[in-house]
Amino acid sequence: MKYYAHKSEDNRLQTVKDHLFSVAKMAESFSAQLFKEIAYTSGLLHDIGKYSERFQKRLNGDNIRYEHSCCGAIECYKLSGDRNPIALMLEYCISGHHSGIPDGGTKIDRAHNNVTLHSRLKRAMDYVGESDYSAYKKEIGLSVPDGTAILNELLSTNNKKEIIERFAFFTRYIFSCLTDADFLDTEEFCQPMLDRKLKADFVAVKRAVEDRLRGFTQDTPLKQARSRLQMQAYNNANTSGNISILNMPTGSGKTLCSLNIALSKLMKSGSTKKRIIYLIPYTSVIEQTADTFKRIFGKYADILQHHSNYVFDSDEDEETDTLNKLKRATENWDAPFIITTNVQFFQSLYHYKGSGLRKLHNVGDSVIIFDEIHLLPINMLQPCLRGIGYITKYLNSEAIFLSATMPDFDKLFKRYMPDCTVTKLMTDKDDFKYFKKCRYINLGKKDYNGILEKSSQYSNSLIVVNRKKTAQELYRSMSGKKYHLSTYMTPHDRSRVIKSIRDELKGSERITVVSTSLIEVGVDLDFKAVFRQMAGLDNILQTGGRCNRDGNEDSGDVFVFEFDEKPARDLQGPIDIVKHLINKYDDISSTECIEEYYSRLYDSNDDIIVKNSISEYASGIDNIPFRTYARNFEFINEETIGIVINNCDKSEELVQRLKNKDYTAKRELQRYTVSLRRYEFEQALKLGIIDDFGTGVFMLTNNDYYSNETGLDMEMYNDIIL
Repeated sequence: MKYYAHKSEDNRLQTVKDHLFSVAKMAESFSAQLFKEIAYTSGLLHDIGKYSERFQKRLNGDNIRYEHSCCGAIECYKLSGDRNPIALMLEYCISGHHSGIPDGGTKIDRAHNNVTLHSRLKRAMDYVGESDYSAYKKEIGLSVPDGTAILNELLSTNNKKEIIERFAFFTRYIFSCLTDADFLDTEEFCQPMLDRKLKADFVAVKRAVEDRLRGFTQDTPLKQARSRLQMQAYNNANTSGNISILNMPTGSGKTLCSLNIALSKLMKSGSTKKRIIYLIPYTSVIEQTADTFKRIFGKYADILQHHSNYVFDSDEDEETDTLNKLKRATENWDAPFIITTNVQFFQSLYHYKGSGLRKLHNVGDSVIIFDEIHLLPINMLQPCLRGIGYITKYLNSEAIFLSATMPDFDKLFKRYMPDCTVTKLMTDKDDFKYFKKCRYINLGKKDYNGILEKSSQYSNSLIVVNRKKTAQELYRSMSGKKYHLSTYMTPHDRSRVIKSIRDELKGSERITVVSTSLIEVGVDLDFKAVFRQMAGLDNILQTGGRCNRDGNEDSGDVFVFEFDEKPARDLQGPIDIVKHLINKYDDISSTECIEEYYSRLYDSNDDIIVKNSISEYASGIDNIPFRTYARNFEFINEETIGIVINNCDKSEELVQRLKNKDYTAKRELQRYTVSLRRYEFEQALKLGIIDDFGTGVFMLTNNDYYSNETGLDMEMYNDIIL
């Protein structure tokens, strides 16, 4: 009897043997050297359950339920028992190659509905006899590798938690190699003409980036200092080290400088490094950065944008064939140049499903740039730094940390990345003085009128506050030419307003802009004076980067102030630290002040940092909660729900498409969406101003609650009896 794994739509058949050997070889080719033997074995065993007459009947259309995915795991268990870490690693990966890596559970798990590894294996062994799939023995030689090199690496530390963390990472990595190989082999059989290959001529890309850097004039002391800092960073990057720290002031050209360094590292590696991954915290900044990269070197490399705001079908600059390849590449990041978010990157690292973890093996052999690294959430520092450490230690990748307000990670590096070599690219900071383009002045407590009166003394000014409601109230108190920015506005309206502000700043009319913190990163605007409500030091300094940005004045003024309002809970700690530092240092933008701020911040949150670790919830490698930890891995810890604002012709067109069951419109509608916290969403439901019209996407039904100037405001009509 012949046993088949897949049947194509045109009734071609792929044998189980062909599928297993193909997946094994592909998984092995994806893997770093340390894991090749285990990756190969996972591919060879993952579908031996298809050597079953029950599965064959199911493949031919019979309505038979058969759990084939556990059979390879059962054989690993039988061959090696429950004390072999390599067998256990294979059991996690093989049993979960369809549904995701399960929690380990305990050996006494017996509940019928329990989905832990131990309960699934027990249930499968009870109900799926070996004879049901034993035909595999005629075609597949089965053995569990001893995995000596992996075992030595696991046991090279005496720290039990570190052993668990390494084991968990190794398991997710092998799972990534297996699931991507499984998917791609099946796809290749079913769609043999499908082309996934994306192009990049990194020599031409580097030449284009260097031409762009040389094109900047050096006719002022500041621009000459910028050139010297970039050259210093570039030269220091030649030293060995798998983590590079690029701490450069705002306006010194960090983005292109880091990209040039990454290109050099990739090209010097010969063929061992395959891609550059550029990580940015905010989607609004990604779009701006991606547009810049496209203009500079887009004709030499296919650039994959993977974030919620990018709509492949609407990119008119790309050919349809390339767009289809890019869309497919979001599944596994098999692309030469990737721009994505921290959320996408780290949640993929700690996922449990193949749909997320398929990317992990392609994070290897990469140069990864972490822009605005200071924005990593404090409660996520341990898993993030651990992940980066493992990627750079085991997967032949290098990382570049980028920030104008660089945290002092030394203590955390020693604790969670002890084997990584860290290189600081800014060893001479003498030229930093040219970028001190503003002075920071503490105004203390003020009311709205006090801030507006002070801002009226400047030809243009920016006022940044902590709350969206505060921004709306302050805007309504303002007179003259004024603009408002907050996430109560749709991305479409924010982009429109930012363009108007940029145009207005070129003129002579006095303007005032009030914004929330969204303006702090990636928005290239230049104001005479900036006012920042008391917040974390990074917030204050990033806002200060919008003051005298181009250095046209001798010095700009950045005023720090407080309103008589209680800060949000997550801001209270940072504010308390800043209040101390603002009295201690004459210049809160100094390196010493920034280092003390982060030292105090991390020390005061040490218990939070320590607790967020998968090893905290496992007593051993056999009961690691892969699935539970992944589901609780919330990079953004506040649930939000998107509400479509249908206030222009384009949004109207997309809404009609959605109502006509064209669900491809969902992604494009994100540019016309406002995200609400859960309680705000429930308030909107009570007001009766949102409806999903059966589409699953909620929309604002009364546009009186939305202003093109200030965005959504559900309190606007509170005095009206509804």
